Amino acid sequence: MRGQVFMVLVVGMTAISLAWSAPTRAENEAEIAGHLIELVKIGRVIVSEQMENINDASKADKGFTGDYMANQILERFKKIRKLDLRIPNVVPQANLYLALVQSEKEVVDEAQPVINRAGISFKGFIPAVFAQRVGEQFYKKSGVRMKLTANDYRNANNKPDDFEAEVLRMFSDSRHPKGQPYVRSLMADGRPVLRMMGPEYAAPTCLVCHGAPKGEHNVAGTRKEGWKEGDFAGAISIVLPLK
Repeated sequence: MRGQVFMVLVVGMTAISLAWSAPTRAENEAEIAGHLIELVKIGRVIVSEQMENINDASKADKGFTGDYMANQILERFKKIRKLDLRIPNVVPQANLYLALVQSEKEVVDEAQPVINRAGISFKGFIPAVFAQRVGEQFYKKSGVRMKLTANDYRNANNKPDDFEAEVLRMFSDSRHPKGQPYVRSLMADGRPVLRMMGPEYAAPTCLVCHGAPKGEHNVAGTRKEGWKEGDFAGAISIVLPLK
């Protein structure tokens, strides 16, 4: 199965320069952006699930590899979206999706020396760090920008721009339907783009670093926000070039 996953990703990456040599057409861009956000969310959930394992100082080899990450993402995406990205060209934009999965795989593989370091509990490889690195890798492969953002951002790279700040205020409003993304086509740097943001909410695993009591230092040395499960936590922001 691992070999199969690797082969699918390699095939996808071989074709990506051809399949993504031009921006997407307007009729399916919102669906594409939504699927990309879903793939990153799945990866963040997996890292969150692995935090106890990653920070286990008593053992070296954690078994949390890039192959494991890629396999889990493909399986969970298939279950959620009913799309099996292991099937070649299952949708026209499959190679773009596989480029993102490849980026997630590479980030985990590159972090192996840190993840598998024994004798140290907190490794600093957290869902936010994972997402930032994935966004950087994916942009190099595709030209699609993706980042985490929030009102109470910790990393300067996650500071919202004007568009993101406006949408975050919308998501923070209790009248906004929970989980509903926001999408708009506009011009950026003289080019048409689609901007989509998908809201995120605090899961139980988030509360270890972001929960109560508010103001207390967490294991990373930053102050907790006092979140409760289900609280609005921020958003994944994507900028997709259009034709």
